[in-house]
Amino acid sequence: MKTITKFVGLDVSKESIAVAVADEGRGEPRYIGMFPHTVEAVRSLVHRLSADGVELEFCYEAGPTGYGLYRLLHAMDMPCTVVAPSLIPVRQGDRVKTDKRDALRLAQLFRAGELVGVFVPNEENESLRDLVRAREDVVEDRTRARHRISKFLLRHNRYPETKLRAWGAMHRRWLDGLK
Repeated sequence: MKTITKFVGLDVSKESIAVAVADEGRGEPRYIGMFPHTVEAVRSLVHRLSADGVELEFCYEAGPTGYGLYRLLHAMDMPCTVVAPSLIPVRQGDRVKTDKRDALRLAQLFRAGELVGVFVPNEENESLRDLVRAREDVVEDRTRARHRISKFLLRHNRYPETKLRAWGAMHRRWLDGLK
């Protein structure tokens, strides 16, 4: 029996997933609908799209929702590709973005082999990435705050009379003493 591949484009957001399917070969992709972003709804969707002789391949854009959906689909033995948003081809003048249109476009481009997948880290590496990014954000925030304070003091002609290491212990004591 010949298997048919169905390419499933998912436009994923925090609360919902827009689903479109492009059948193997030619033809327009079709919009399946909007589903809640829950484990039960994803399992139901896979069951609904599955049939004898049908092979499903899923794809969705990498984004703030992370890789949980990817891991869920893989746990169900469903192939899934997480796509780099910056590498999705965009038509000139195509500025209207809706969940439905994005899902249809993903399914169509996935079937055509036009999408580039990203590396999906395991949960441990993803946690480490999140920690490193959070630390970088905090360091950047601290640097901006220090620059704002320094420039404010400079505009008001306030600076230490002796050379102090910026933001060292003595510099902070000097700041504490300002009126």
